[in-house]
Amino acid sequence: MKKINPKLLGIAWAIIVLVFVTIMFTASYFLTAYIYKITNLNPSAFLVQIVNSLVGLLFTGLMIGGVSRFARSKGWAPEMNMFGPIIEAMQKIAKGDFSVRLDNTFRENEPVSVLVKSVNTMALELNQMEAMRQEFISNVSHEIQSPLTSIRGFARALQNDTLSPQERVHYLNIIETESMRLSKLSDNLLELAALESENSKFEPKPHRLDKQIRDLILACEPQWMDKGIDMDVSLEEAEITADEDLLSQVWINLIHNSIKFTPDGGRICADLRRQDGNIEFRITDTGVGIAEEDQPHVFERFFKADKSRERAKGGNGLGLAIAKKIIDVHHGVIGVESTLDAGTTFTVCLPLKS
Repeated sequence: MKKINPKLLGIAWAIIVLVFVTIMFTASYFLTAYIYKITNLNPSAFLVQIVNSLVGLLFTGLMIGGVSRFARSKGWAPEMNMFGPIIEAMQKIAKGDFSVRLDNTFRENEPVSVLVKSVNTMALELNQMEAMRQEFISNVSHEIQSPLTSIRGFARALQNDTLSPQERVHYLNIIETESMRLSKLSDNLLELAALESENSKFEPKPHRLDKQIRDLILACEPQWMDKGIDMDVSLEEAEITADEDLLSQVWINLIHNSIKFTPDGGRICADLRRQDGNIEFRITDTGVGIAEEDQPHVFERFFKADKSRERAKGGNGLGLAIAKKIIDVHHGVIGVESTLDAGTTFTVCLPLKS
């Protein structure tokens, strides 16, 4: 049997529907007129129009439904269950199964084709979000478990009556350090959650950025002096409209990281310049550096280029993630350039008004 051309079939269906609608509304007019006549009713023209429309729609629906069933039984009309797989997929997604994918056998730009693509895209993005959520939970559990294990182990060791006073103080110091690490992790998680949900306080005000950075560098003087680091600071006078408290977290994180990963006798350069309506801050150290393959990931949550070294220094992999969120809130850009065992440069570019 020769297959009917889809375009001709569509035109035929349009004509059939138009004819049915015309016939049904005409029939409804004569039917209601006859009813009014035999019942001696004389409703207003507005009420007559409403009744005729409702009756016409009822007749049209009944007739089209009957014709559609007949046409489908003869294979003359497309199956109306094309939305069945889409509905089934949506039900699976609602139950948490984001691995579902629909086969798109429809022509490009058809409404159903667009709908199928949208469902597939939604399922893919939800699947990626679920994977990120699982990874986040795993990372948090790991970060919490490590200090808890240390606290539990040294608390048990303190029960030994044969410990010397020096050993007891040493174990207590470790417990205190691990407790502070847990507290810092909790604070960072809350800060990150607030920034991502856009519920954090954002109060941009004019302030001297060069003075802010200089004060923070001086506040860290005991740390870089203790390591004999040569601190080279060149800060051009610059006023910016931004949230001073939030930005201070960025500068503190970058300064602390530079000091932390720069060996004794190393050098750190902090530079602030105005460029094309923006302000650019660069901090360069002669520290251990970051491997090229790790650089695209340094702003990800819980990422640590050297996990053992970072753990020994008390990091939890959230500082740079928070810094990037803060810079994003200010419509700025933060980037990193590094050479392993040669040093690292972090660059922050901010608009003068956020």
